[in-house]
Amino acid sequence: MGASTDPNQDGGSDEQQRRSEIYTYEAPWHIYAMNWSVRRDKNYRLAIASLLEQYSNRVEIVQLDDSNGEIRSDPNLSFDHPYPPTKAIFIPDKECQKPDLLATSSDFLRIWRIADDRVEIKTLLNNNRNSEFCGPLTSFDWNEAEPKRIGTSSIDTTCTIWDIDRETVDTQLIAHDKEVYDIAWGGVGVFASVSADGSVRVFDLRDKEHSTIIYESSEPDTPLVRLGWNKQDPRYMATIIMDSAKVVVLDIRFPTLPVVELQRHQASVNAIAWAPHSSCHICTAGDDSQALIWDLSSMGQPIEGGLDPILAYTAGAEIEQLQWSSSQPDWVAIAFSTKLQILRV
Repeated sequence: MGASTDPNQDGGSDEQQRRSEIYTYEAPWHIYAMNWSVRRDKNYRLAIASLLEQYSNRVEIVQLDDSNGEIRSDPNLSFDHPYPPTKAIFIPDKECQKPDLLATSSDFLRIWRIADDRVEIKTLLNNNRNSEFCGPLTSFDWNEAEPKRIGTSSIDTTCTIWDIDRETVDTQLIAHDKEVYDIAWGGVGVFASVSADGSVRVFDLRDKEHSTIIYESSEPDTPLVRLGWNKQDPRYMATIIMDSAKVVVLDIRFPTLPVVELQRHQASVNAIAWAPHSSCHICTAGDDSQALIWDLSSMGQPIEGGLDPILAYTAGAEIEQLQWSSSQPDWVAIAFSTKLQILRV
């Protein structure tokens, strides 16, 4: 990722060469869902999924071959998926203690087991047993502190917490007044969600009757579409407003008032990712084809003219997806059109 501050730096230095590491994979279809593998024994491995306007979609597992710099898809690990997945997450298991699993959300939450030569469905989790219709899942999050828990968000206004070991619903909450668009864990029993009702709400599973509204859109009924919770400093979270070029950063100790607004994108922001290894860095990406990295260490103080990003990268099209690798924190992945790119930051 090139520094946005000085484009005339000497390009010959080792540092500059190292920083220009970008690897690209072209999929046979438009990519939407995408994520990094977490296991230490599977470096540079990602899942990507198609966005096709039809029932039958595809998921591929791809991996960078370090020896020749090519990202390759393993045909044995490519599989059909009903509807386009809205999200994909590998099991948060750095130490490889558990089976190699991948979860996806669309009409239902599905958990897939990855073997060396195939991917098989392990579990289909359906909470609406008494109905053939289901509120499609907009997103989900896998609890890193307690990996048996996955929380899903749905257009039916609910969030559902699954115990995937027992394959049962732990809790289902009516979380919002309208569609819930994203969910994020902030600890073992605490999660937050954002909704078309324009609010960020925090829930504690020890007190399921109540939630805390952390923020509400300044314009009524302006949907909030994405939520990122800072894993290194859980006081902070970030959210995206639908069709807006700004990212709102919140401090949960001071509800309702953003601690900073990031306003350097030129078009709608689509994705946010906090650094997995630093409490004050966040990456944002959007329809201006830009991925920007911000240093928020000064976010308490007012900055003349607003905060500027410390790094900027311009992709070949609108960036729809962004993920920062938790097991290889020097790497960020973006997806735009049919391309997956991994960038060393």
